[in-house]
Amino acid sequence: MIKLRLLIGKWLANVSRKLRNNFYIYLATLLTVFVLLDAGIFHVGENMRQKAFDLMVRSRILVPAPDPDIIIIDVNEASLSAMAGEYGRWPWPRQVFGEFLENIERQRPKAVVFDILFSDADVYNPDSDAYFNDTIANTGNTFFPFLRLPAEHDKLSEIKPSMIPGIGESLPNQSDPNATIAVVLPHFEAALNSKRLGTHNIYPDKDGIVREYRLYNDDYGWRLPSLPLTIGKTLGYDIPDSQNVLLNWRGKPFTYQYVTFSDVMQDITSKVKQRPEGEFTDKIVIIGSTAPSLFDLKATAMAKSHPGVEILATAIDNVKHGDYLRVWRGALPYVLISLLLIWLTTAAFYANADRDKFNKIFSFSQIGLLVLSYIGINVTNTYLDFTGPITWAIVYFSIAKIYALATDRALQRWLAFGVKPGEGGTQALIMPILIESEEPLGDAMLKKIKYEIELTSKTPSSIEILKGTQSGIWGLFGDIVIVSWTYASNVTEYADQVNKDASTIANGLTRIIATLGLPDTTRVTHTLQHGLLTAHQPLASQWRNLFAQSIIKLEPIEPPFPATVVEEQSKT
Repeated sequence: MIKLRLLIGKWLANVSRKLRNNFYIYLATLLTVFVLLDAGIFHVGENMRQKAFDLMVRSRILVPAPDPDIIIIDVNEASLSAMAGEYGRWPWPRQVFGEFLENIERQRPKAVVFDILFSDADVYNPDSDAYFNDTIANTGNTFFPFLRLPAEHDKLSEIKPSMIPGIGESLPNQSDPNATIAVVLPHFEAALNSKRLGTHNIYPDKDGIVREYRLYNDDYGWRLPSLPLTIGKTLGYDIPDSQNVLLNWRGKPFTYQYVTFSDVMQDITSKVKQRPEGEFTDKIVIIGSTAPSLFDLKATAMAKSHPGVEILATAIDNVKHGDYLRVWRGALPYVLISLLLIWLTTAAFYANADRDKFNKIFSFSQIGLLVLSYIGINVTNTYLDFTGPITWAIVYFSIAKIYALATDRALQRWLAFGVKPGEGGTQALIMPILIESEEPLGDAMLKKIKYEIELTSKTPSSIEILKGTQSGIWGLFGDIVIVSWTYASNVTEYADQVNKDASTIANGLTRIIATLGLPDTTRVTHTLQHGLLTAHQPLASQWRNLFAQSIIKLEPIEPPFPATVVEEQSKT
């Protein structure tokens, strides 16, 4: 086991000596390749925004309020139960909706939006269907959905886009006139003739979470609008150019104003009205359902179970106010920000920046980017997606830090365990540098001195600091920088390189002191102590002995008393 540790330590030490700080360049180059591949092929980093976006949008402090002019009339479980006695189970006869619409229209709402797909005729109540159709025909503000089926069913359909009222070409003369699309249209002729149609499909992301709303589909050169888009155009709102918008949620489910369908219906048919007059005047009234038994619940960024009718209301609200969320994303920003963070981190590691200080700067910078993203989504309608770039920066920082720590420990272990039994030994050179200044040197200044010496040194060495801040007589030692080298004793070339390196450091001490702005009275002294480390004695004691000799050699002290006096005192 000890042999294995020695081999690993030697291998890591050799690797660190060969690569030195070039490892950080190689690592940055490798991650640059990964970022480019991800941006062009895999898209993992770009899609990391989803979980971060969900967390931030749920945790917003400044949440936009729901539009008070949007009211949801809810066919909830209470309505299904209350109306079951007279009208039976769902679906109810269309006469119910005809009477409801007829009475609501008397209040002159701005729009009545059905989030209910009336796809089939009621064969048992044809008069009921006729009544509802006539009611729709007498309105000019009703909107009805149709369902876009998966594109793989298009060839089985007999419906051409040109057959759907209100559907136009995406670009003039660019559409396929013979194409067919698979859709489920409203059964009622009056709804079709009104041309106030739109899809009410909800398309979740790959993880099943609804975050965006598709405003239109472009199929075979034909544009199929969604209900929010048709409503926006009809009511004169500014329409966004993008096909998908990131929903700016107004809060958790049931944030909008809800009224129960059965309550409104009961008030309509009652002689004594309990509800306020003009309750729906100039309102956008959406008729839909939150009843779990009708299965119109979706998972969204705000909740695991979000009513589909409220998702529709949010999309209409976003189109009306134009405050849907904008996302600063895409391949180019993702690549540029990722590479900027990676290479800035590389520069810090390559330049041997102060680790403690850099660790703080790096941590605060990544947190700062997340805070900036959070502030942006609170005070603006823009979500700054830094998730992918931050992840790449953390990956680089983690690997680089592990390498730095591992190579440091490997060099330290090699200094302590690098002597192999049966060989001639290892040569060691210790260079203590004593720095005496009238003003005490702080940790930051000592680290700067160490850093300058590291830059001056051109061969593998260990540089440590002994602080002169101890109490009592130990404080008299002063601040000492210890530079040490180990090398094979039987290779003359290594000895020459080490001695040359020590000489370079010694000659550069005056420059280092001047560069760092220390007082002119600062005194710097050094010495060199060579020694042979062998396998015949404990290495720890050999290192202590070399260190003691170097300290004594650093500043020879004259005996305070004549030798004879010392002898006489010792006898007494």
